[in-house]
Amino acid sequence: MILLSFCATVWGQTGGNNTYEFLNLTHSGLVSSLGGSNVSLNNGNINLAYHNPALLTSEMRDNAALDYVNYFAGVNYGLALYSWQVSGNGNMAGGVTFYSYGKFTEADQTGVITGEFTASEFSFPVIYSKNIDSLFTIGITFKPVLSHLERYTSFGFAFDFGAGYHNPDGLFSAGLVIRNAGLQLTKYASEERMKLPFGIEAGFSQKLEHAPLRFSLTLTHLEKYNLIYDSAENDENFIIGSRVIDNMMRHVVFGAEFIPGENFYISGGFNYLRRKDLDINTNLSAVGFSWGFGINTSLLNMEFARSVYHIAGTSTHISMIVKLDKLYDK
Repeated sequence: MILLSFCATVWGQTGGNNTYEFLNLTHSGLVSSLGGSNVSLNNGNINLAYHNPALLTSEMRDNAALDYVNYFAGVNYGLALYSWQVSGNGNMAGGVTFYSYGKFTEADQTGVITGEFTASEFSFPVIYSKNIDSLFTIGITFKPVLSHLERYTSFGFAFDFGAGYHNPDGLFSAGLVIRNAGLQLTKYASEERMKLPFGIEAGFSQKLEHAPLRFSLTLTHLEKYNLIYDSAENDENFIIGSRVIDNMMRHVVFGAEFIPGENFYISGGFNYLRRKDLDINTNLSAVGFSWGFGINTSLLNMEFARSVYHIAGTSTHISMIVKLDKLYDK
């Protein structure tokens, strides 16, 4: 309750009014293939700890993740993360995320081209998790932020607070995360200090006992009920009752995995909010859908995913997880 009071000023539209929006981007190939958001999957993947710090476990000790995303219009970003175990039943991980927006043409007020400039942003996540008992885990992530856009620079910080549960048979797990509670310390110029993209997410994952399938459901933006962009056109298109259902679905992200063995998986997901925000009604498209696959070995995991954001483009996610502890043994 104290934390929510601290972040009360962030209630409102989910986009367009916040700074450091890059903190919501997905790096992991697995998470991207499952719709772009997952806070519950407990399968020993270090990338999941970035989405929920409570998912960082001792199983990930001395694991290193390298993620690369080919986004749109020359934008590239990635994540490097390394985990280790600390005394007192605790686990830690640290790394860096980078976001390169490419080169831009610089011109003066009359339109005369004077050169080029760049834009980039960074965060430096430090994750800590601790087991409460054999079933429950809590975690926290501290993310210092550096944003450099042309000649303007801004500093800030954000916190993620997470909790996780998994049952003893390993078939069911659940998670809850409060994301991006923080502050913009220094402004770019003379503008007002901006809000961070605060959000609350919860979800669960269920693996079938006698079938190679696992399903995940994640609820996003629980801090805000209405996710429908209000306009006269939208009001005319909605019939009685459909607006409530449509708004509820905008909070839901579906994911599914086909796991025929320990060394391979195929996954897919659907993000309803992404489809409603970015789809073009006049075209039949796969906007909002994502898919991927992964190969897992004793020393290395490889993940690949594609996410359809718009009919004009699709993002590509490549992840590599190196199990350094086992590599040292080899």
